Amino acid sequence: MHEFVELSLNSFLFFANPQFQLSPPHGKVSRNIDLVYGGGSVGLMGLVSRAVYNGGRHVIGVIPKTLMPREITGETVGEVKAVADMHQRKAEMARQSDAFIALPGGYGTLEELLEVIAWAQLGIHDKPVGLLNVDGYYNSLLSFIDKAVEEEFISPTARHIIVLAPTPKELLDKLEEYSPQHEKVVPKTKWEMEQLSYCKSCEIPPGLKEGKPVVIQAQRGAML
Repeated sequence: MHEFVELSLNSFLFFANPQFQLSPPHGKVSRNIDLVYGGGSVGLMGLVSRAVYNGGRHVIGVIPKTLMPREITGETVGEVKAVADMHQRKAEMARQSDAFIALPGGYGTLEELLEVIAWAQLGIHDKPVGLLNVDGYYNSLLSFIDKAVEEEFISPTARHIIVLAPTPKELLDKLEEYSPQHEKVVPKTKWEMEQLSYCKSCEIPPGLKEGKPVVIQAQRGAML
């Protein structure tokens, strides 16, 4: 599995594989960083949560009920919030965070990482997304992203959504200095307003409702 972390900048959100080993995150504690993560007590999840909690900072673990028997063993620390599913888990952790950090991980980490990058590109949030590139772990992913920029599937400014560093200290410094450069597809204020009221522009086209042919325009690289 993987995880989110919230740090007090006021907060960071942190993804990682729990089997990945990392030195205890004392730097986060010394910077008065709180934590929101995936709620587990094993592996890296347990290591990070205990270090932050023992340093006197606030810890929130968000975990789907069905994963609790698998990811929680022994004593947990801080506040544990059970949710219905993975989507609710990510949404809740993202809501409470001021930045995101991904450590080396597998499919789950990549899925969460790419989703928050896409959210930033769309304008759902303007929070920094950090990659802790330990021993060049994410070099291949970055090469893929650079190729997508070269082929014009990703804009050059959107490439700068990702903040990269090889060490925790360097990464935290860069995240604190982050300023969005990319053009958002939809302004953040519009997303927030549409959460509060019905969106007329989001209606299904009448012809599509009736089963009639409807012309849909798509940009290169779009998924339909």
